[in-house]
Amino acid sequence: MPDKPLLAVPNVSEGRQQATIKAIADAFTAGGAARLLDVHSDTDHHRSVFTLAGAQGELSDALLAGARLSVERVDVGETRDPAAIGVHPHVGAVDVMPLVYLDADQRGAACAEALVVAAGLGDELGVPVLLYGDLAQGRTRAELRRGGVTGLARRLSGGELRSDFGPLRMHPTAGATLVTAREPLVAFNLELAPPATVEDAKHIAGLIREGGPEGLTGVRAIGVSLRRGDTVAQLSMNVERPLELPLCAVVDAVRRHATVASAELVGLAPRAALEGFPADVPLPGFDPGVHVIENALGF
Repeated sequence: MPDKPLLAVPNVSEGRQQATIKAIADAFTAGGAARLLDVHSDTDHHRSVFTLAGAQGELSDALLAGARLSVERVDVGETRDPAAIGVHPHVGAVDVMPLVYLDADQRGAACAEALVVAAGLGDELGVPVLLYGDLAQGRTRAELRRGGVTGLARRLSGGELRSDFGPLRMHPTAGATLVTAREPLVAFNLELAPPATVEDAKHIAGLIREGGPEGLTGVRAIGVSLRRGDTVAQLSMNVERPLELPLCAVVDAVRRHATVASAELVGLAPRAALEGFPADVPLPGFDPGVHVIENALGF
């Protein structure tokens, strides 16, 4: 069995311009140090999630190459047209850059590679980097994204927060980037069937997210409104402990409050997360050969 690589899942705040998305994907892989496993783009969220695999000591170069083009092409500055902002919270052109380890013995390698990437983003690209998760005593993305680009800019300029790498102020067009090392999580969306509204989705998100009245451990959830012909209510979630909490349990929790029309996997998931997934919930676009981590890597 080949050695397991590290994964990286850079999230770029561009989900509509296909030429830009392709150019960024090509930049991530141009040097041959990283293998592109998947690109998931969403026009409503205005976000593309790239999943890459590579070895420690090589993956960071690939990530910085893709980040460099993202900084050049993607503008999230305060003058950005409000109509061009997607529904997903963000603070940067390269919004988050997690390095992912598949085994506990890779944790040190992932942390080291994450810090190399963070230093490169700050020193070479001039983008302030804030660490989160295990690299920042558990500080969360939600804390750092509070108030969006303008909110983070205000907290940095006012001294409430300080970047861990790079400039002390936001990049004028690329904002900031959040960096961590972590185990695999699953980005998972559920569309609710009518007559559920976005207010219903927000209410359910508040119930089932960790800390809510019906909180599921490791679940981060928001309710958003999609514009796909008719308005659609969606729960957008990160399931941070998918080996302990399979996706079927998340679906069951939501179904106690609304009818689920379909599900969406953003990027890849470990095989165990999909065990027992309900057959009556459509999962459009899902390909087990591509979207199950173990299958994609040949394990």
